[in-house]
Amino acid sequence: MLKFIKRIIIVIILVILFAGTILTYRGYQVYKEALNKISVADKVAEIKQEEDYAELNELPEFYLDAVIAVEDRRFYSHGAVDPIALMRAVFVNIKSFKFKEGGSTITQQLAKNIYFTQEKSALRKVAEMFMAHEIEKNCDKDTILELYLNTSYFGDGYYCVKEASRGYFDKEPMEMNRNEASMLAGIPNAPSAYCPTKHLNLAKQRQGQVLDKMIKYKFISEQDRTGILSEPNAVEEKQKEQTKEDE
Repeated sequence: MLKFIKRIIIVIILVILFAGTILTYRGYQVYKEALNKISVADKVAEIKQEEDYAELNELPEFYLDAVIAVEDRRFYSHGAVDPIALMRAVFVNIKSFKFKEGGSTITQQLAKNIYFTQEKSALRKVAEMFMAHEIEKNCDKDTILELYLNTSYFGDGYYCVKEASRGYFDKEPMEMNRNEASMLAGIPNAPSAYCPTKHLNLAKQRQGQVLDKMIKYKFISEQDRTGILSEPNAVEEKQKEQTKEDE
């Protein structure tokens, strides 16, 4: 009986290894096909020509801290892939029996934004990892963060940070206060759900998660939260005015 169980385990391991090899090969093919269409250098140059492209020095430091805290806190210390986040995602997915969490780094998300679709699949994830390594070979971390913020979707038809700050708050990015910046940082995770002009309560819940992460990773203190949330938020102000007009 024990020998039989061992054989079953060996067969399962071999099947997993075989499936993993096929998946890796197919993912590599998808990556190469995408890269052959346009190189990373050419893609970066193309993005930087966009009219509303924002450089990092045009963005508030608080906003950048918020993005790092909520999206990829080890961004500046790991490579293209974060093994810790990846293993956590694998555990969550196995536990839930579905592809629930990706464990993507900011570089992987950038790869997805500029080369692949938003579809959640293991094949795309593998291709994304290969492309993330290619991006890290061509760009430094600051450039990657800058590109990510200029290619992320923020809901309501806004496809970069400058469009979103202007559209939601009627402000240039650098003019956002901490309340607005922390709200904006949480939107790309689920733009349709966290769009503040359509789902303000959900956007504020997500903002709370952003601030929780910032506190956890020592970007701000617990005492800072009240002050941040007491600052005026242009979206909330607009909705209050609209409510008064409708009464």
